[in-house]
Formats: sequence, C-alpha cells, structure tokens
Amino acid sequence: MRTTSAAASPSAPDRADPLLAPLNEAQRAAVRHLEGPALVVAGAGSGKTRTVVHRIAYLLREHAVLPQQVLAVTFTNKAASELKERVLELIGPAARDLWVATFHGACLRVLRTFGDRVGLVSGFAIYDDGDQLDLLKSLLRTVRGLEEANPRALRAAIDRAKSNLWTPERFAAEASTHFGRDAAGLSVELVAEVFARYEARLRQSNAVDFNDILGRTVELFEHAPDVLDLVQQRAVFIHVDEYQDTNPAQYRLTRALADKYRNLMAVGDPDQGIYSFRSADIRNILDFQRDYEDACVYRLELNYRSAGSVLRIANALIQHNVGRLEKDLRATKEEGAPVRLYRANDHRAEADFVARTVQRLQGEGVRLADCAVLYRTNAQSRVLEEALRRAGLPAVIVGGVGFYERREVKDVLAYTRAALNAADDVAWRRVLNRPKRGIGQTSEQALAAYAQRHGLRFADALRAAAEALGGTATVGRVRAFVALMDDLAEAADTLAASQFVSAVLDQTGYLQALRDEGSHESLSRLENLAELVSAVAEWESESGGSIADFLDEAALMTSVDDRAVQAANEVVPDDAVTLMTLHNAKGLEFPVVFLVGLEEQLLPHRSATGSLQEIEEERRLLYVGITRAQEQLFMINCASRMTFGRTEFARPSRFLEDLPKGALQEIDVLGQVLSEGPSGQAAPRQSWSAPSAPAPTGTDGPGISYRGGEKVRHPKFGAGTVVGVSGEGARAEVTVVFREAGAKRLLVRFASLERA
Repeated sequence: MRTTSAAASPSAPDRADPLLAPLNEAQRAAVRHLEGPALVVAGAGSGKTRTVVHRIAYLLREHAVLPQQVLAVTFTNKAASELKERVLELIGPAARDLWVATFHGACLRVLRTFGDRVGLVSGFAIYDDGDQLDLLKSLLRTVRGLEEANPRALRAAIDRAKSNLWTPERFAAEASTHFGRDAAGLSVELVAEVFARYEARLRQSNAVDFNDILGRTVELFEHAPDVLDLVQQRAVFIHVDEYQDTNPAQYRLTRALADKYRNLMAVGDPDQGIYSFRSADIRNILDFQRDYEDACVYRLELNYRSAGSVLRIANALIQHNVGRLEKDLRATKEEGAPVRLYRANDHRAEADFVARTVQRLQGEGVRLADCAVLYRTNAQSRVLEEALRRAGLPAVIVGGVGFYERREVKDVLAYTRAALNAADDVAWRRVLNRPKRGIGQTSEQALAAYAQRHGLRFADALRAAAEALGGTATVGRVRAFVALMDDLAEAADTLAASQFVSAVLDQTGYLQALRDEGSHESLSRLENLAELVSAVAEWESESGGSIADFLDEAALMTSVDDRAVQAANEVVPDDAVTLMTLHNAKGLEFPVVFLVGLEEQLLPHRSATGSLQEIEEERRLLYVGITRAQEQLFMINCASRMTFGRTEFARPSRFLEDLPKGALQEIDVLGQVLSEGPSGQAAPRQSWSAPSAPAPTGTDGPGISYRGGEKVRHPKFGAGTVVGVSGEGARAEVTVVFREAGAKRLLVRFASLERA
C-alpha cells in the first residue's frame, strides 16, 4: 500500500501541464493513478472535486481511456452536472460520453434497459414518498388491528430494511436485533407482514420505490451475470464521491461493478460521515483497505478554505474520534482571526448576540450573505429568526421553512383556532384527523357536503354526524372528536396560554403520535413543538395575554417572516443571513459562521449519546460545522435554555472539553475580549463550565471525576468507555459503553468503576 499526502509546489514539467499545474503533490499523485483500487482521503476544503475532475481528464488524455469506460458516481444531480461540466471545460466534447450520475440515476438507467430480467415490465412506475404513503394507507385498511398504525413510521422501517437489502423475511429475522420494536410501536412480525404486502402490491403494479432502484439493481447483477458483465464494460474506471456516506446497498453495488477490473477510486472523508440516520455506514470507507488490500491511499491535507485558527480547532476536536483515518489538515491561508467563544445567559441572549454581531460585521463591510448560523435542530431557528427580524436583518432558512409555517406548528395553532372559533371551518377540517383518529377523507367530504347543503358551519355538521354519515362506524369517532374540542374550548377560557398549548398537545394525542412514530422526522417535529410551548411561555412572561392574543402575534410573525423570505429571495437574493442545520450545511462554505447551541442535549443531541459510535458522529457533525468557516468562526453556548416552557440549566457541550485551553478567545456581548493573558495576549477563562453553575461530574473517589472519554472497568460488565456524564454529587451518573454489554447508565457512587 502506498500513501501520499499533500505537499508543496509542482515540478517544472508539471508546471507546463494544464492538467497537473493547478494541483498540489498529493492531488497530482491521485490524478496520475491509473490501475487498481485507490482511496482518496479528502479533508474538508482540500479540493477533492478538482482532483476527481483532473483525474478523469488525465485518464482520457494521457492513457487514451475511452470516455465510455468511465463512471463517476455522486450523491446529488447538481454535483454530477458540475463534475461533467468541469471535465468538459478541460478536454472538450469527448466528456459528453462520460457516465456521470447519482447512484439512483445510474441504476435506473440499468433497470430501464434490463429490468425485464427481474420482472419489471418496460415503463415501470417509480413511487415517490407520497405514493408510498398512499399505498401503505390502503394496505393498513386491509389488516385487522392496523387500521390506525402510522404509515410514516412503517415507511421509515421499510426504507431502513431496503437500505440494508433486507427482504420481508430477513427483516423479520433481523429487525428485532437491530431495531427492537419498530418505529410504530408494533411487533416486528406485524411490520414484516405489511412489508410483504407492500412488496406484493409494488410488483402487481409494475412499480418500484426509490430504494428499490438500488435493491433491484443489486438483484439484477446477482441473478444475471451477463448483464453485470455488460455494465462493467461501461464502468472500467469507477469514481465514487462521498464514499463515507454510502449505505449497504450502495456498497454492494460498488463492489459488484468494481469486481472485474478493480479500478475503483473511492473519494471521501470519514471525519465528515454524518448521515447514519439515512443508513450510511462509515465502516465502508474505514474498511476500504481491508476490502482492497493492494489499494493506494492518497491523503489530501492542504485546506484551501479555512483560516489557520479555524483548522487548528477542527483538528484538535476530531482527533478524539477513534473511528477515523489519520490525516492532519493544514491551512494554505493565513492564521486569521481567533475563533471566538461567547457564553450567553439563555437562548434569547444567544440569538441577540448573533444579530448584534452580524450588524457589527455589516458595518465593517461584511455582506449578510457571507454570514451563516448553524444549529443542531430545526427548532433552534425560531429565536434566531425573531432576533434577526427585530434587528431588520433579512434571513433565509435553507432546507426548511419558517418556524410558524411548519406543519406540526400549524396543526397545533389550528387546534387553538378551532377551540376559540367554531366558525373557523379551515381549522376544524385541518385537525379533524390529525393525529389519525379513524375519520377518513371520505367522511370529511361527506360532512363538508352536509354542511354546505344545510348552510351550516363545519363544526355544526360534526354535531349532526349521525345524520350526515348515515349511522356508519365513523359517527362514534366524530362524536369523540367533538367532545374533545368542547373540552379544549372550555380550557381556552380558563388556562394560561402556555398551559393551554400543552393541554392541546396532550389531550389530542398529537405528542404521543409523534413519539410512537419514532422516525428522524418525527423527532424533529417533537422538538419544534417543544419550542412552540417555549415560545408561548416566553411571550406570556414578556407580554401577557390570552391564547387568542398569542394567535394574533403568531399571525403577525408569520406574515413578517413571509415578507422577509420573499425579500431575501426576490429583492435582495445575495444579501440575507443563512440559517440552516449542521446536516444541511455539509458541502457549503461561508466567510463567517456562527455555531449556536453548543450544549449537552443539543450537541451531542440527547438522542445520540447511547453509544460511542453515536457520540463520534455528533463530534463529526460539529467538525463539519467548524470547517464550513472560511475567515471567522463564533462558537456559542447558553447557561440555560427553555424546553417545553421550562427554563433548565444547560451544561456546555463535552466537545468544548476536546479543545486545548487557550484555543478559543472568550468575548462579551459586544465582541470585546473578556480577559488578558500574562503577555497581554487575549486568553479565555480556564474553565469551560458555565459561570452560573458547576458542570456535573461523576466521581469514583476523592479527586476523581469523569468528563467523558475515560477508559474504565466494571466488575460485572468489564472494560468500557465513558460517553456521558450527568447529575452531581450523590446523583452523579455516567453512561458507559462496554465492549460486551453495550451501553449502561450507572449511578457513580454504586458503580464500583475503576480506571482501565
């Protein structure tokens, strides 16, 4: 195995070669690679796309490889189009014959040609997410006891299974080990039954879903080796971008295509693997050298994006991960401004600091479009949106919608409107079957038609359900809904605004339905609803008033948000602050980045602290956020944060402990350095804990404490690693991932832990 890292300037012959001159030494080595497997470990901002583009051009120009023999796979259509265009600029029209596509695009092309070999008739349909849900809904009506099951949860379980290339039978055998009970709270056997019926209906309809495009291609290659051989002739030289993000199906496809000629170049960075919730398996890139023992490894370690101060923070953070391939990013830019740390009193002060700092930077000539605010969860955007709006700063949310336009928020506010106004037909119809309570669209339309015929409000038609629906079984469900709404109407007159919203979430079953769904999407929706309760509680404490008054305020905020978004998109498209989650920020870069919410329960997220693997992915997520910054980086945490209307102490993220003391410059709300070091240089405080309260630690003896990452031994469970700490004193707890027993949560004073 040969390894090459980035180094200095090109040699004299290379300087004269337009394909090699723009590259550094490691990039040139990867470009010159001809035959056999290769792994390009491409650090953030290290020019991996340029390397792939020049390698393809070099194959065609220097080695007379036919463009019809080159396959390049990316994860987005935009990336595929950009890659092909850039090769076209280098070598001209020959690039038009390259095969550049996403995994799904490449596989669909194969299935359209050879799908009949696996039972797909020409012209087969492709079902999108909505089609999948419609099919699952129709199936659930045919299975006794499953009529009210959550189709979204079932779709999530089936998607996970198909990403692993599991049949319904394999799902039944494996899912209990991997998933326990499925996301809908049903037994694995029941989900497997629905899965089997779903598959049968797809085949009956001559249709595939999005995951089938990959799975059926794997099936085709395994059952028709002659087809695989033909496709391999079209993929003699294979390039796979973002290899760390491949799932089991994509891994199997890549292995099959590369099996004959073995000219596979995998490009990626395990330090940026953040999509396990989409079934991505980081082991695919970590084990590449095991899969291909003769692979050449090229490390791209020169970073062209970020200032030296930013890269030093990134390197210090990520080196704490065990599951990675060693590399050391080095800056080509100057040191730049120090990375700043601001400790806000609460989430509102955090948002105000961001708005104030953006205004200050704007006064120094920084464009709003150069500023991005990154956060772990969509729910965090609400206070940021409001703070920027108050400051008169337009903002756009990338990969999301304004807080008050999110479906779950609109649903709960619609319940509130319906409880306050029996004449609000739109609100009553919106919430009639949200969450599902067995009142289908047919019944809703019959009730609406009855109301129209008799000149009634929709709510009055519900009270006449026996006549409107002709005595069907749905009548009882409608009566139960009317009784619920009567209770809510009474509560609206007696409860404080935040209490009423909490009552809506509880009594309607909306929260429980999302908890039962258990998907990544439902978790985000739960967080948004917690933020809604907090928003009402904050408004209540600041302004007072009834829930009706809050509805007016929310309507105004929505209207302003809409205008702000419209202004940002249409009037000043290049001059708005960008708000987005860390996951959505992957692949982007900004001169100025604000990383907010650097606290336990947020980053790492409360749902991702049960194993060392989850903790390491959360650390990678922060690493991705840090490496989005080109010039300036602000890291922010809060001493307290409101959740479900309750203000709770917020412990600084354990990841801040990964950074060496003195690495961050602590500043106040005006951006002024808080303390000076012995030589007059700016220096941060010596403790990462919030000044208002000590960080919780666990102790196993005098002077011994846990912060996470320690190797320990338990008399029963054996060796393990501490991944989480909570509580104080006698209530101190640690979460330990043991090699054999898995994750365990232990009360420190009784755990009998020893340092390993």
